Amino acid sequence: MGNINFVKENKEVIAANGANLRLKAMENSIDIYKTWGKMMNCGGYGQCGTCIVEIAEGMDNLSPRTDAEQRLLKKKPENYRLACQTLVHGAVSVVTKP
Repeated sequence: MGNINFVKENKEVIAANGANLRLKAMENSIDIYKTWGKMMNCGGYGQCGTCIVEIAEGMDNLSPRTDAEQRLLKKKPENYRLACQTLVHGAVSVVTKP
């Protein structure tokens, strides 16, 4: 079990080990998409890059970046992740819509 702290929303969510970050956000009414992403996201398959989040704390408690993330986030800071490709394995703080 791990807690996901959504910083901007001031909301903490409990997640099972290995929970998908995008799904936990959606289950708890946390909006991770900007305007374009709301209309044109790929549904969580790591193809569009619209679910980018910034990890403020707890990078060690996440799954490694996937090949899709390496491709889509190559010009972004190391603490940026695609929520749809990120599995949570412990406490983490997330900034949505960085």
